[in-house]
Amino acid sequence: MGRRESSTGSGEGRQLTLRVNILFFSIFLMFSVLILRLGYLQIVKGDDYVRELAQTEEISVNTSVPRGRIYDRFGHVLVENEPQNAITYTKTSSTMPKARRDKDGNIVGEPGMLEIAEELAKIIDKDTKQVTLGDKRDFWILLNEEAAAAKVSPEEQLKITEQMREKDEKVSDRDIQARINNLVRERITDEELNSLTDEQLKVLAIYREMMSGYAYSPQIVKSKDVTEEEFAIVSERLSELPGVNTTTDWDRVKRSKSAILGSTTSPIEGIPRSHLDYYMQRGYSRNDRVGRGYLEQQYEELLAGQKSVYKTIKDRTGEVVDTEVVHEGMPGKDLVLSVDRELELKLEQAVERKLRNLKAYGRSSKLDQAFVVMMDPNNGEVLALVGKQVIFDDQKGMDIIDYAYGTFTASYEMGSTVKMATVLTGYSEGVVQLGEVKIDEPLNVGGTRKRSLFNPTGRVAINDIGAIGRSSNVYMFRIAFSLGRGTYVPGRAMLIDERGFDRFRNGFAAFGLGVPTGVDLPNEVSGVKGPDLLAGKLMDFSIGQFDTYTPLQMAQYVSTIANGGNRIAPRMVKQIREPSPDGETLGDLIQETDIRVLNRVPNSEAEINQMKRGMEQVYYSSTGTANTLLEGAKYSAAGKTGTAETFKDGQGTISLSHVGYAPLDNPEVAYAVVVPHVSTSYPAPPAANELVREALDIYFDLKAKRTKEGVEQVPNSKVLPPMESTK
Repeated sequence: MGRRESSTGSGEGRQLTLRVNILFFSIFLMFSVLILRLGYLQIVKGDDYVRELAQTEEISVNTSVPRGRIYDRFGHVLVENEPQNAITYTKTSSTMPKARRDKDGNIVGEPGMLEIAEELAKIIDKDTKQVTLGDKRDFWILLNEEAAAAKVSPEEQLKITEQMREKDEKVSDRDIQARINNLVRERITDEELNSLTDEQLKVLAIYREMMSGYAYSPQIVKSKDVTEEEFAIVSERLSELPGVNTTTDWDRVKRSKSAILGSTTSPIEGIPRSHLDYYMQRGYSRNDRVGRGYLEQQYEELLAGQKSVYKTIKDRTGEVVDTEVVHEGMPGKDLVLSVDRELELKLEQAVERKLRNLKAYGRSSKLDQAFVVMMDPNNGEVLALVGKQVIFDDQKGMDIIDYAYGTFTASYEMGSTVKMATVLTGYSEGVVQLGEVKIDEPLNVGGTRKRSLFNPTGRVAINDIGAIGRSSNVYMFRIAFSLGRGTYVPGRAMLIDERGFDRFRNGFAAFGLGVPTGVDLPNEVSGVKGPDLLAGKLMDFSIGQFDTYTPLQMAQYVSTIANGGNRIAPRMVKQIREPSPDGETLGDLIQETDIRVLNRVPNSEAEINQMKRGMEQVYYSSTGTANTLLEGAKYSAAGKTGTAETFKDGQGTISLSHVGYAPLDNPEVAYAVVVPHVSTSYPAPPAANELVREALDIYFDLKAKRTKEGVEQVPNSKVLPPMESTK
């Protein structure tokens, strides 16, 4: 019996030992799993959790910085910033529209935006013109919560819910509440809205600005016309106005009237709806000012600069306890344009005078525009981009406004100025040889008579040089016949290969006609291709009366001839610089814009030189179409005149164009002048020729004056005052 008890006790001991061992092993496994899990969380996922924690504790706060200045090639200020006092408001993620109050009406905790707006309204004036009907309705609801809630009864709310869920059982509570809220707004009467006092409307005007900003992003409440008294009083009371601050804002100021500069939106406008997604993806806020149009838009990323970024440190309750600078703000980069503003101003005045004089005579009812483009043919730098447009106002009568962007957004039939491209295309297609002589005589194609203006009845042997100098239409027609694989038989209609149009257009495109020029400006057009691919239209194409081209394309085209065959992209921006350190000297050079050669034309040097000789004859041969234009000039040049029979508003008109370059031996400036619809009948006044002479005189007079005065272009010049006062 004793042995049995001992045996039993021994068995129970072994079981106890086994249980203890199992327990310790289980504890060991649990701790092992726990250690592995902690190691995984710390080593493998640690960075992820740190980032996640940072996202809840660190929030970027953006502040505005001065936008980059824009200068002309000599350092004259075209666009700058003027500092101005501003009052801002920054809400947080916990900011309430309206403060919580106890049963006695006392504010519990921090005041809401409404209460802060009410205090600000006692200190500052605020224009109420921007307040909308929707703003008034929302504000009335905020002030009259109980009355607003009674606009839609609980029974009606239940009915709306049931109806919406019958149509869509997955409809969200949010959508249902939105429908109810809209119904509340619709039922607010005019009488109720009219009950808002002038003082309440001023509060609303301030409140709507405060509401429009993002959390932790300063929103401008008032920036223009902040008086010194308003600025001082608000600054003294900042401790009583949570989120309110006084700071310096920047107003964009144009010192030039050129539309090419573009403009910027205001803080009220913010980002245009059409570009909202684009800018939001790049870190902008909805109320940020951005470039609107042309250079301000094209170079937005450089001009805008980098906003200051702070991080706000929040405690566990979500309250902001500290802010730290992450990145200091950087003003936008300055742009130095290739444009010579003094030259451009004088040309603008010349074009405006010409338009006024032309409009004073008869047969000018359709005339409303004129353009002058001047550029360096060797590097593509645009020296002047001038366009003017005639408008009529019931009160002012006739007025002339800037239309510089029309130089690349509007296209016209250019007439005989395209004839060098016609001959050069003929060379490259092998349908005309260097120096080839053709007979200029009136032609009869299917009963339609076509001739050159200088030769109404006779037969004149003329070569390629003379065809340019005398502007032979028939020489160009014969090239067109060959490109279209057509055979001319007097009086008989001609069948052509429609690929002749493609051959012409490909040849013209090599010089920049009918294709984008590559200019660093938005919204450029390529021109319009003419319809009806018939023999007569191919003839019209060869003399510039079918497809349309822009004035800037014409300047690029003649530049390509002037420089020997390189099509260079026009460029408006010459340099990118650091911001001016003192407003008196230009900032350090960051980048000089590269010359961008788009293509080399498929013509030999001899062929291009042949066309140059033809253009020289235009001015200096007794038979040239502008043989008296440069009489008495101290410079030399080569050019080509153009006249096109056009239509506007269903009426026949005459349009003029003129291209060229100067000096002859070493071209430094290329030019294109276009005066569309100058007259409704022949003879048309020589407006384009006269503008060319005046433009060249202005250019070379300025060059001589600057040489005498020792005026230098950037990078050596200081910041200079605007040129808008030039007479």
